[in-house]
Amino acid sequence: MIKKYLSHTLLAIWLLTLTACQPAPQEYRTTFLSWGTLIDISFWGIEKDKAESVIKEVEKDLNYMHYAWHAWQPGPIGRINMLLQTTGSFSANPSVLGPISKARELAIVSDHLFNPAISELIKLWGFHDDLPKGPPPSPKSIKQQLIKNPRMDDITIDHVRMKSKNPHVRIDLGGIAKGYGIEQIIKLLKNHGIRDAIINAGGDLKAIGQHGDRPWKIGVRNPHDKQKVIASLSVKDGESVFTSGNYERFYEHEGKRYHHIIDPRTGYPALGTSSVTLIHSDAATADAAATALFVAGPKDWQRIARQMGIEAVLLIDDVGNYHVTEMMKNRLVFTEPPTSLKVYALK
Repeated sequence: MIKKYLSHTLLAIWLLTLTACQPAPQEYRTTFLSWGTLIDISFWGIEKDKAESVIKEVEKDLNYMHYAWHAWQPGPIGRINMLLQTTGSFSANPSVLGPISKARELAIVSDHLFNPAISELIKLWGFHDDLPKGPPPSPKSIKQQLIKNPRMDDITIDHVRMKSKNPHVRIDLGGIAKGYGIEQIIKLLKNHGIRDAIINAGGDLKAIGQHGDRPWKIGVRNPHDKQKVIASLSVKDGESVFTSGNYERFYEHEGKRYHHIIDPRTGYPALGTSSVTLIHSDAATADAAATALFVAGPKDWQRIARQMGIEAVLLIDDVGNYHVTEMMKNRLVFTEPPTSLKVYALK
C-alpha cells in the first residue's frame, strides 16, 4: 500500500533539531516502524507517561490502517477490488469508505493525474512488492491496460454501498493513504488534549501548534544528492508538507531506472520531474496533489495546482531547475542560492 519501504526510504523531508544533543526535557520524541516506513512523532509540553500511552494508541491505529488499506495483501481493499469486477452493488468495509471517497474527489479535481484506480497497471510494473524489481512490462501489456481506462469516477458510493461501471477498476490507495491516515492521527492527538505535535511518516508530515516558542522546523532534501539539504522550512500550526520524488521507490533494469510514480495517460513512469514538495492544510489533499503535480510535470503543474487549491509548491525538474510559487519562495530558506530558480504567481 504505502510505497516508501525502509530499504528504499530516502526521506524527502526530515525534522531538524536545534543541536546534536538529546531533545529538550519539554519534548517527547519517538520513532517506530509502521506502514513499511519510519514514523517519527514529537510532542511538546506533554508528560512522558501520557505521551507513551497516546503513542501506543497511535501505533495501534496506524497498524490497522496499514492492514485495511493495503493494495496487495489480504484485507478490505483486496475484497473491494474483487467485488468491483462484478460491476454490481455491494457493501464496503466502513474503514475504507473514507479514504476511497476522498481519493475519488481528489482524482476528479486533478484531472485523474492522481488515479488510484490503476492498481493493475502499478502491479504490472512490479510495484506491488515490498522489494520491487524488473523487468518492466512490455509495451503491448501497457497498451492493454490503457485501453481499459480505469478511473475513480467509474465508482459510485452511496452510504456503505459502492459499485463500479468499469470492471477493470482496481484501487491502490498508496498515493493518499499516508496523508489520510495522518489526518486521523492528528484528530486522535487533539482528542487527547495534545496541541503541539508533529507526525512525520517517511518524510511526509503534519504539524499542530509549535515546538516551544518557535514553529516546527524541517529540512527539504535535494533529490539529486541525498546527502544535501537544499532549504529549511518553518511549518505553521495545521500545515502538512508532502513530497513525491522519483528516488523514493524504484528499480533498475539493464542500466535504466524505473520509478513508481506512473503517469496514467502513458502507462509509463512520469517524466520531467525529480521531486515535488508542497504545503496544504489537509494532509490527504497534500499527499494526492504531490503525485498529481509530479505527473503533470514542469509544463502543466501550475494548472493542476490551481484546480487542487495548492498555493505553496516547489517542483524540481529532472535537469535541476527549481520551479517555485511565490508563496513557497517566501517560506523557504535556501542553504545556497539555486542555480536556476523560476518563480510563478498562482492566481
